[in-house]
Amino acid sequence: MPILNKDMTLCISLSARPSNNGTRFHNHLYEQLNLNWIYKAFAPTNLEQAIAGVRGLGIRGCAISMPYKEDVIALVDEMDPSAKAIDSVNTIVNTEGRLKAYNTDYTAIEQLLATNKVPTSYSVLVQGAGGMAKATVAALRDAGFADVTVIARNEVAGRALADQYGFRWQEALDGGTADLIINVTPIGMAGGAEADALAFPREAIDAAQVVFDVVALPAETPLIKAARAAGKPVITGAEVATIQALEQFVLYTGVRPTAGQVRAAEEFMRAQ
Repeated sequence: MPILNKDMTLCISLSARPSNNGTRFHNHLYEQLNLNWIYKAFAPTNLEQAIAGVRGLGIRGCAISMPYKEDVIALVDEMDPSAKAIDSVNTIVNTEGRLKAYNTDYTAIEQLLATNKVPTSYSVLVQGAGGMAKATVAALRDAGFADVTVIARNEVAGRALADQYGFRWQEALDGGTADLIINVTPIGMAGGAEADALAFPREAIDAAQVVFDVVALPAETPLIKAARAAGKPVITGAEVATIQALEQFVLYTGVRPTAGQVRAAEEFMRAQ
């Protein structure tokens, strides 16, 4: 990484509980590609002030994580179709003070469902109704999944999300099972109150054909560990993090790294 200098381009991330995933991934690619850029994670105390800082300081890119993916919409100038279609933002690109919002979470979910060849005939339980859940449910609908239930304690948010895509909503699992179970809540996230909790009960894990946890930190969440122990195929939040971060990198820099460069950055990210 170059020594800090006045010409260096800055990108940041905003999250209630920042991790080093994006920081390590982006900075490793900057170094490989000899770019005079730097990436830093922040936990804002005031989202509106933070976004004003992005605009006022000429910060090129800003990744948005839980719980700001919807709140940030009112603070940007333009919504790319990838974000507008699901009312959820995970990426902001600053071009001469104009902030345009995107969503690369959708791209990551879409790619992982396809590359893992998850049958669209599978029944699906999606737990969560926030910004990441919107990207997940939209990707499921667009991939052709029809038997999808959104599990959310917040009836307003959960029912609205399910209705938008023609799916079902229910408040709690109540012993329900499905072929594909997806956690899109902070349950199992490092540093949280439920860091050691299972996002789905063991009977749901045992009944599933595929287990998907979008939580990226730790890479092996309690849900992923339990699924592996039960011999289930898994899709991890670390995989989501790599794909969505790569697409952010391209939006920020205009450069698409080679597959080898991405693998090296991913290995560096996971080696923390």
